[in-house]
Amino acid sequence: MSRIAATILTFESIVILLAVPVAVNVSDVRTSTAWLAAGALVLMCVVAAGSLRHGRVGYVLGSVAQVAVVLAGFVVPVMFVLGGLFALIWFILMRIGPEVERAKAAREGE
Repeated sequence: MSRIAATILTFESIVILLAVPVAVNVSDVRTSTAWLAAGALVLMCVVAAGSLRHGRVGYVLGSVAQVAVVLAGFVVPVMFVLGGLFALIWFILMRIGPEVERAKAAREGE
């Protein structure tokens, strides 16, 4: 499950970086402010992805990142959709991931 979660966060980081030029052109956001905010979000996603195998902290930080990316929609409206899609995938993974892990462990135990 941690690999899938890390993949989601990695792709989300790429989308965040690609949204910076859009934020600068569409909104009245200064370039430096957009890059700082995007950098903070990307850093949050990367730290979360890196800490997924070390316990619950990575998953909590990843969930916080999902909320933050959706809230970025107030600056770049398309992030409501893109962030919402990533958040949906993330929360589906959080919901069904443990069941998949238990089924996998049961198959391997047979």
